[in-house]
Amino acid sequence: MLRAELHCHTCYSPDSASSLEDVVRQCQKVGVDCLAVTDHNCLHGALRLRDMAPFLVIPGEEIKSSEGEIIGLFLGQEVPRGLSPQETVARIKGQGGLVYVPHPFSWRASGLAESALEAILPSVDVVEVFNARNNIFRGANRKAETFARQHGLTVAAASDAHLLSELGRSGVVMPEFDGPQGFLRSLTQATMVRAYSPVWVHAWSVGRRLLRGGQNRRPSCPNEA
Repeated sequence: MLRAELHCHTCYSPDSASSLEDVVRQCQKVGVDCLAVTDHNCLHGALRLRDMAPFLVIPGEEIKSSEGEIIGLFLGQEVPRGLSPQETVARIKGQGGLVYVPHPFSWRASGLAESALEAILPSVDVVEVFNARNNIFRGANRKAETFARQHGLTVAAASDAHLLSELGRSGVVMPEFDGPQGFLRSLTQATMVRAYSPVWVHAWSVGRRLLRGGQNRRPSCPNEA
């Protein structure tokens, strides 16, 4: 069985400071042996971490579409930000990736609008029904799980870690798999691990983003540029 973290950020996201080396060390420390790296509008860090980690890494990207964020998993090419949700999922599917919807119905402005989620529903592979950072208005997680069950969608839990201390707090324990379709089959047999992050993590991330010039800035990792 794999202990998987399916939504996390590194210093290639403007609101995180976690170096790739530190992410690897923290995963080994807490027992995460399958990691989806999903930096904001950037795939580069995920590809680098895949090449250096001694455990399984799924290259991903949290893409800011015109109506909210959509994650692509098993990517080989970056998907541009600002496209419509339909075009975003088409770019993900066009390279054999999986469409993962993070924190739907969240109070955060980055959440995908409900109308947009309905519009891309036939292309959605996984819905995140527990996000550890939905720690202020927790009803969003319950609403996401109800929605996913009603539509027969595969579900996941994740930490959405921006700090090292968040890695592995939540996630899934799932059988080993091979490739995107094997991942989906395995995820249907997974057990979700749910633990909320402390509320103060939001203030830390906002401060970090402001320090680095805002969400629109495309960072390269300090010490790794």
